Amino acid sequence: MYPIILLSVLGVVTLFLGFSKSKNVLLPAVLFFLVLAIASNFVEWNKGPLLYFYDMLRVDNLTLAFNGIVLLSAFMIVAISGGFQENPDSEPAEYFGLMLFSLVGALMMIGFEHMIMLFIGVEILSVAMYILTGSNKRNLRSNEAALKYFLMGAFATGFMLFGMTLIYGATGSFKLSHIHGFASNIQADAQPYILYAGLLLLLIGMLFKVSAAPFHFWTPDVYEGAPTIFTTFMSTIVKTAGFAALFRLLNTSFSEIYGFWWIIIATIAVLTLLVGNIGATSQNSFKRMLAYSGISHAGYMLIALTALTKPSQNAIVFYSLAYSLSTICAFGVLMLVSREKTLEGQPNERYEAFNGLAKQNPMLAFVLAVSMLSLAGIPLTAGFWGKFFIFTSAADRGIIWITVIAVLMSAVGIYYYFRVIISSYLKEGDLIKIRVAPFYQVILLLATFLTILFGLAPGVFEGLL
Repeated sequence: MYPIILLSVLGVVTLFLGFSKSKNVLLPAVLFFLVLAIASNFVEWNKGPLLYFYDMLRVDNLTLAFNGIVLLSAFMIVAISGGFQENPDSEPAEYFGLMLFSLVGALMMIGFEHMIMLFIGVEILSVAMYILTGSNKRNLRSNEAALKYFLMGAFATGFMLFGMTLIYGATGSFKLSHIHGFASNIQADAQPYILYAGLLLLLIGMLFKVSAAPFHFWTPDVYEGAPTIFTTFMSTIVKTAGFAALFRLLNTSFSEIYGFWWIIIATIAVLTLLVGNIGATSQNSFKRMLAYSGISHAGYMLIALTALTKPSQNAIVFYSLAYSLSTICAFGVLMLVSREKTLEGQPNERYEAFNGLAKQNPMLAFVLAVSMLSLAGIPLTAGFWGKFFIFTSAADRGIIWITVIAVLMSAVGIYYYFRVIISSYLKEGDLIKIRVAPFYQVILLLATFLTILFGLAPGVFEGLL
């Protein structure tokens, strides 16, 4: 609960800091605010399930773990966003303020115990992201991306609200524990169609947020059109919060009717894996490839939801962390390279932009290579163990067929991730030495170090949750 209160207050403070004559104070201040939020998050570790705000918000170790991933990702993303200060037309206080407010929504989604809290969290997060997506007002692609995201997000919200209404009509409550009690007492010969319809509509709204197929159509255009720093935010924090909310919803309220919904989630998982991996192979834009990559990784995390075992909980937490670290590294290197290419007046988001990266910028090439290897699930990286834990949870449930499909799709993923590594190390290019700010470099190396560390010691979280 403490991070929610802190970020709500500090988001307002950030807006007031925008009146300062010097913009240089903003970035250190926001980073300090995020450090405070991270520290306050673990004050309640191992203190048992706690309920706040009239039992609408639940705090337990799982909540705190997801909160930690979201806040750490936010710290790293803000740390590499120094370009705001360099643009005289930017309003960094507004951007940072919206990012902090969106984190409040993400934390509400992670810890909700009441569906009204889920809805409020989704809307706080979504409205902030609609604005940030279109923040580059002079870029038509950014404007188009924001409009698409807003319109499709509004439809998804409608489905989600309608689903909540039907669930309330069936159970008489918005509280997860009460819904679980109703689902536990359904007679064998009863057919609670209203509850089933409500859950289905609610899942449609939530699956839109995590870019699961067939609700993914907005993702490539929005990822490509949004400023890259906000694409990074969207692909890590929004996805982590969405899956944390889905896991809590299905595990807490609807585990007793698992037989109804597991095949739906499994089918969507397979479709998401196919769309994401096959779609990524045909992309020439690195940013659009990462968009389809994000869709495919949503498919892997949906497998953990399909299994819904005790290992699934650890698997989805570990996978969220591994994916977030690798994605931040990939987009961080892209921002540096695209900025350099823009100065030279060349295309800046295609694979060719990385040609010759290793020759002049070996550190950046190494960071990019590790992130691609992790996203591909290559051993000795966190991404490998993330997929291993996901597949193990599915095998424990006995869903072997979905594991086989996921392994085949992982093999497809190697193709498009290795295209980036080949461009960096084996192709000649005209990239010059890119100057990387010291703190920016520290963040990239830290994320890379953690990716390798969790690849070598994947059991660090075992027993914590």
